Amino acid sequence: MKLANPAPLGLFGFALTTWLLSMINAGLLPAAGMGMVLAMAFAYGGTAQFVAGLMEMATGNTFGFVAFCSYGAFWWSFALFVEFFAKGVPAAMVGWYLLMWGFFTFAMFIGTFALNRALQLIFAALTITFVLLALGALLATPSLSVFGGYFGLLTAALAFYLGAADVINATHGRVVLPIGA
Repeated sequence: MKLANPAPLGLFGFALTTWLLSMINAGLLPAAGMGMVLAMAFAYGGTAQFVAGLMEMATGNTFGFVAFCSYGAFWWSFALFVEFFAKGVPAAMVGWYLLMWGFFTFAMFIGTFALNRALQLIFAALTITFVLLALGALLATPSLSVFGGYFGLLTAALAFYLGAADVINATHGRVVLPIGA
């Protein structure tokens, strides 16, 4: 029995949720839209990615397992924080939360060196996104958070591309969208 590739599910869950949050971070949409981001974070960014990670484990893909389960848990923790726990939390704590995710993402970026170029670009852009957002919170510099929002949009677009490439290339049985293997 051939198993489906779970990566596109995780990549699309990540891409769509990241895009929506990044639109707010970049100042392109008002913060009043956060409810939609939280709904996506619970359902698609969190749950779909976590499920994709468990499916990656079943295929023996340690990188995919760790990445999708971790970022699925990130989205759950983000949504829980914003919805239930944000009141009274100092900006420095949020900055450290984002910085730790930046460190984790950098470690995963190193792991992509053995993988395709599209994945390398996603993790490079995501590392920069987390660092900019973290510094924006730690240094109380909103412009850094805005730049982080724009890097988040780039990250989301790259993840969307790789998810689309995985689906389209597999469906057509040939490379339609190159990923730099």
